[in-house]
Amino acid sequence: MPRTDASTGRTGRPPVTSRAQIMAAAGRLIDQDGWERLTVRRLAAELGIGTTTLYHHVRDKQDLLLLMLSEYAAQIPRPDLPDDPRERMIVTAATMHDALAAWPWAAEVVTTDGLLGLVGEPLTGMVETIVAGAVDCGCTREQAVHVFRSIWYYTVGELLVRIHSAGGRTTLRDVDFTGFDPARTPTLAAIGDQWRVLAAQDTYRTGLRALVDGLLTGFVVPEG
Repeated sequence: MPRTDASTGRTGRPPVTSRAQIMAAAGRLIDQDGWERLTVRRLAAELGIGTTTLYHHVRDKQDLLLLMLSEYAAQIPRPDLPDDPRERMIVTAATMHDALAAWPWAAEVVTTDGLLGLVGEPLTGMVETIVAGAVDCGCTREQAVHVFRSIWYYTVGELLVRIHSAGGRTTLRDVDFTGFDPARTPTLAAIGDQWRVLAAQDTYRTGLRALVDGLLTGFVVPEG
C-alpha cells in the first residue's frame, strides 16, 4: 500500500526550498493584513514549517522586510538620466516615488531613518545620484545630504498621505471648507468645496521641481 501524507507526517504543503517561496508567502500576508502584523511566527505557519526552521533563512522581522525590499528594489528599472545634475536629481527622485507608490507598504517601512541605506541597490544608487547631483550643482557634501533628506521627506510624506487616503483614513484632503467663516478665514472660505478637487490632483512633480530649485538656491551662494 502506498504511503499517504498522513503516514509521513506531511501537511500536504511543499517544503521550503527557496527564498522565493518565503518572499511570496510574506507578500501574501502583507497583502492580507499589512506589514505591521507580519511576524516570523505567522510566516512560518503560512509556510507550514516550524519557526526554528524559518530562522535558518531570516534572523528577525527586520531582516525579512529588508530582504523583501531588496528583492523589490532589484526590479526597479534604472531611468535614463539627463546630463544636467539638477534634472538628474528630479528624475531620480520621481523614479523612487513611483516605485514606492507601486508597492505601498514599502513606503511605510522605509520611512524609518537609516533603513533606506540598508536596502542595497538600486535604491542606494539613487540616493548617490541625488547627493552627487547636489554636489555637482555647487553644494558641499554636507549640504547635499540635507538636500537629499528634504527631498526624501517630501517624497515619502506625499506617498503616506496618498496611501492613508486610499486606506480610508481621514486626512486634510477630506476637509470641507464650505462652512468656514469668511470673516476669520477669508481665503479658505473662498476656496470652499474646491479644496477636495484641488487636493486630489497629482502635483508631486511640480512640487518636487520647486523644492529642488529652492533647496539649491538656498544652499548654493552665487559667486561675486
